[in-house]
Amino acid sequence: MKRKFIILGICALLIASCGGGEAEATPTNTLSPDEIQTLAIETFSAVLTQTALAAPSETPFPTLTASATFAPFATSTGGGLPVSSPTTSGGGNTCYRLTFVSDVTIPDNTSMTPGQNFTKTWKVLNSGSCAWDAGFKFTFTGGEQMSGVTYTLPSSVAPNAQIDVSVAMIAPSKTGTLRGNWRMQTAGGQFFGDEVYVQIIVGGSAATGTATTGPTATATETPTPTPP
Repeated sequence: MKRKFIILGICALLIASCGGGEAEATPTNTLSPDEIQTLAIETFSAVLTQTALAAPSETPFPTLTASATFAPFATSTGGGLPVSSPTTSGGGNTCYRLTFVSDVTIPDNTSMTPGQNFTKTWKVLNSGSCAWDAGFKFTFTGGEQMSGVTYTLPSSVAPNAQIDVSVAMIAPSKTGTLRGNWRMQTAGGQFFGDEVYVQIIVGGSAATGTATTGPTATATETPTPTPP
């Protein structure tokens, strides 16, 4: 197609350069071969430009844009319900609570001999909002049990009431500082409140007496000098 336009252009120039024949009234100026070549080149360039303009332009591809970022879905924790953590000693559950008040007998680090019988008594407070029912148990939880057995409440204990809890024990045969832990629990076995303990120091030979209180101090009277 381009070659056809070029040939037609060159022919038109040649015809124009040769004049209009006999029918033409006035002579026209003739062109030199160099001028004819120049015109042919210019005509060829013009044809190429027109062809390029007439050709359909390439349609650019659409620019891809990044899709929106979606927020991650929340992790389910079992139906959306909050997961509660277990309560600690004296914590969360305000219905049943126990607060240690004092050691009634056998203060900490009371000296004992192996095999010695004694009774440990704690004073405790019902610091919860519910009464302790008869049948609640004061139970050994760890350490040295010292032959102590579970104490069962014989009657209910009202809120804000204090009671003494006593457990009969025997000092073990091994020596050293020994400790046993105890705690209150409901009739269904749920522990609650402060964990209390008994701590003794065992040493020396065996004894057969029963200790119910800690060692007491003996006062020594100093005589007053008589004036001369």
